[in-house]
Amino acid sequence: MINSKIVDYIFSSASIQRWNDYPRMVDLVELDKQAHKFIIAFFIAKHETDVNYTNLIEAGIFEFLRRVVVTDIRPDVFRKALQKKGKEINSWVLNKLESTLIEIDNGSFFQKFKDYLEDDSSYTKERFILKAASYLATKWEFGIVYQTSQFLNDIDEVKKEVDAEIEDYYELIGVRKIALNKKLAKVIDLSGRLRFQKRWAQTPRIPETSVLGHMLTVALFGYFYSVKINACPKRLQNNFFVALFHDLPEALTRDIISPVKYSVDELADIIAEYEVVQIEDKIMPYIPHNLKEEFSYLLGLDNHNFKDEFENKIRENGKIKVVDDMQRYNLDRYDAIDGKALKQCDKLSAFIEASLSISHGIKSKELMQGKKQIMAGLQSIGEINFKEIAQTIDEEFGTTGVTQTRMEL
Repeated sequence: MINSKIVDYIFSSASIQRWNDYPRMVDLVELDKQAHKFIIAFFIAKHETDVNYTNLIEAGIFEFLRRVVVTDIRPDVFRKALQKKGKEINSWVLNKLESTLIEIDNGSFFQKFKDYLEDDSSYTKERFILKAASYLATKWEFGIVYQTSQFLNDIDEVKKEVDAEIEDYYELIGVRKIALNKKLAKVIDLSGRLRFQKRWAQTPRIPETSVLGHMLTVALFGYFYSVKINACPKRLQNNFFVALFHDLPEALTRDIISPVKYSVDELADIIAEYEVVQIEDKIMPYIPHNLKEEFSYLLGLDNHNFKDEFENKIRENGKIKVVDDMQRYNLDRYDAIDGKALKQCDKLSAFIEASLSISHGIKSKELMQGKKQIMAGLQSIGEINFKEIAQTIDEEFGTTGVTQTRMEL
């Protein structure tokens, strides 16, 4: 499904600083920007027609991977470099990533990546939506940077440039709504604020990851899982977007760590009930009317307004059903969601967060215990053994021996 090399690339983006030539009140990193970009792209796309959502997801992943490889070039310089030396840059990126990606989907994923970089005429609408989403995510970040940089003599010039660029995307209805600070802008702002909530907040960790960045890592794992099981297009898309939004309510409830959430009787149920109330009061009123039903489904709300995004679900005859054998429903018309597999992707992401930090020398008691508990909860879903994936990644990071030694003590 995935290997340690691609995991390393994905999580390295949590250490790539953005706007690092300006004073910032908080760290702004590439992983969070990419997560926010995907969320914005989803809402922009839902205001358009003739969008291929699999293409949108894959194009976003391709651009993310390219950006992670080309880490040291400022975004504005990077855009200009691509205009003049795009072929050479893309060739270098492909050479760097080939060994990492070639095993995924028997080489098909790497071939699509290669075709995307070499043919600018492909994914035309999806590329444009992603460019607009990238700009809006950058503009949101700049709002933070501007607050702490007004003493710099060139900051107002930068602000003019940032503000002016929005005109390039006004043909997109979603961009206009966000620019005019309509209801949709509130959802974009709410999701962006998840970068301020750090994962594993009770312990130091390297690299730090936010709730927003975590949402994207789970979505990426959900995509690669879907590819591995040969999911139909709608099922793949649902899996990606369910994972991408799975922690959105935490912008309202804050991140409550699992040991606390599940160790107190009925606390998890109370939190789930409160999340539903908060979703209905502070998220759904700002979702476009024609998207409310679909978005509720992606957030995990069922026919009775109970929230569980990690159940295997389909929609049939207008009703949401919980099912066991997902392969029976591997057709677009069932609108399937592999909730149990996405829960494993969520756990796998948390395991990697702990394992990576330990590999960097941060070996707190909380990380060691958390890693052990998460490993115990990993299991197989169909042919995919998530525990085995975690063990392989752990060995590659060189933390298995460290973990065993600590636990023996």
